[in-house]
Amino acid sequence: MRLFVALDMDAAVLERAAVLQKTLRQTAGLDSRAVTWVRPEQMHLTLKFLGAVEDKDITRVCAIVQETAARVEAFEMTCRGVGVFGRPARVVWAGVDGGKPLELLQRELDERFTQAGWPAENRAFSAHLTLCRVKSAAAGRVLAAAIAPFEQEIFGSVWADSVAVYESRLSSAGPEYGVVSRTKFIDD
Repeated sequence: MRLFVALDMDAAVLERAAVLQKTLRQTAGLDSRAVTWVRPEQMHLTLKFLGAVEDKDITRVCAIVQETAARVEAFEMTCRGVGVFGRPARVVWAGVDGGKPLELLQRELDERFTQAGWPAENRAFSAHLTLCRVKSAAAGRVLAAAIAPFEQEIFGSVWADSVAVYESRLSSAGPEYGVVSRTKFIDD
């Protein structure tokens, strides 16, 4: 099964992201042949993508996440800013700032999974929620221009009090995510 480790967002942040998506859809005038919009209920902050994991390794994955979470205090994250990855844009994102606690959590998870045999991340961590994936260079240019008024957009704050291991199932309607395990952080 395909697994990833992620933090969830609260309903208010997701609602604001959905409003921005609707505005960008109307402003950019792009259809589903040019852009794939992420459904708000599927938005999350990915900390570590593991890819295909054999059934025999699922318990070990959950244990690594649980052991890591047992040393992390709950923390606040702020969701703000809109930008793109790639030139031309391939992904439109909303930024997430969790300060040092988020950086340390992501780094520790990456190190623990690397020690357990999963590949290390080859890119610097950039905390974000994916709003859409862009399928063409022309659509990327249109969206890059459309987001300009929203570069400082504030989506709200999220209290990160748990981390989850998710399964990703690919279907013709797009990916479907299910929680495999969820572990609470330390309450302060």
